[in-house]
Amino acid sequence: MIGSVKLELVERKCNSAKNYIKTFVKWVVFASITGFIGGIIGTLFHISVEKATEFRLMNNWIIYLLPAGGIAIAVLYKLFKMGDSTGTNQIINSIRTEDNVPFVVAPLIFISTVITHLLGGSAGREGAALQLGGSIGSFVGKIFHLDNKDMHLIVLCGMSGVFAALFGTPLTATLFAMEVISIGVIYYSSLVPCLVSSLVAYGVSLYFGVEPVHYVLNYIPELNIRTIAITVLISTLSAVLSIVFCVSMHKTEHFMEHKIPNIYVRGFLGGLTIILLTVLLRTGDYNGAGMNIVENAINGIAKPEAFILKIIFTAITIGAGFKGGEIVPTLFIGSTFGCFVGSLLGLNPGFAAAIGLVSLFCGVVNAPIASIILSIELFGVEGLLLFAIACSVSYMMSGYYGLYSSQKIVYSKLKAEFININAK
Repeated sequence: MIGSVKLELVERKCNSAKNYIKTFVKWVVFASITGFIGGIIGTLFHISVEKATEFRLMNNWIIYLLPAGGIAIAVLYKLFKMGDSTGTNQIINSIRTEDNVPFVVAPLIFISTVITHLLGGSAGREGAALQLGGSIGSFVGKIFHLDNKDMHLIVLCGMSGVFAALFGTPLTATLFAMEVISIGVIYYSSLVPCLVSSLVAYGVSLYFGVEPVHYVLNYIPELNIRTIAITVLISTLSAVLSIVFCVSMHKTEHFMEHKIPNIYVRGFLGGLTIILLTVLLRTGDYNGAGMNIVENAINGIAKPEAFILKIIFTAITIGAGFKGGEIVPTLFIGSTFGCFVGSLLGLNPGFAAAIGLVSLFCGVVNAPIASIILSIELFGVEGLLLFAIACSVSYMMSGYYGLYSSQKIVYSKLKAEFININAK
């Protein structure tokens, strides 16, 4: 009797071990496939956006075609019956529901984002990365007939993979995908799949010569009461600015949808407005992603009004129906704001720009762990404690606002309380 019980226990342990090994191997294989596809498409997308940006910078006249670009994007989405709700929010919703991500989202967001960057709209590329990745993950999941729960994981794999390929930040991509869906709950079951997908996609992008985003800080202050106090102040102000940015984005989009219900007219007028602003300001600093402006800010150079103007340009661009994303504009806004405020407070402007960049990113996406890891992958480990302080403060002080309205705030930021509300 005792021998049979022991034999049964051994058998159970063996079956349990087999299940873990089987699951591990399954996700290494599926995530590798997803990461490889995401890496190829992400690399192609990165090169396409870079070439589009280079062409625009060499041919300033092309911005006058922006209204036509707005109409073209509207035609594409109408042709494939993709409504105004199609976007990153749809990808986030698919993780918590039974909704599927149509594969057509991938080519649509790819082409539309390239059009936006080519013609001078103010947008990023991470929105495209998340939508491309989510679409790729869903496609792979359907090929292998994954069940609903595994479909959620494979979509996260796709998101992290393309994000890693585009920005060269595999750890940030992994944690961002795990953390951004439901604030207060991290999908730990997706750690291995997302990490594998990110690393494979990152490796593919490196193979094809895509340079990771990385900055060298010329000066890192000592950790003392003064620098901590200034860091807390900058991150608090960045948290307030993150609320301003999120509200501006949502209100502008809502206003334009209701006041200009015709998507073709909306795209045309939005493009026309960006042209007028560009001509009035006599600069193209606020067209496209503006990564060169971010680099200048990290080197301690930024116009005082840059962060305000970038908010205006981005809100109009996205609100009018152009595609791309808001994260790269967030890096622009945060770095230029930090540079400006840091110089007023007596902190090295370049380091303050880095603090502003990471703080604003944390405030708008509500992902503090991913934000801390982002600071390491962008700026290195020196100054890590100050970056961690900045992210912690920004996370708490930014309230329940966020760029993605489908994002769930599951637990309160102020106490251990279940609230389960959508980001404002």
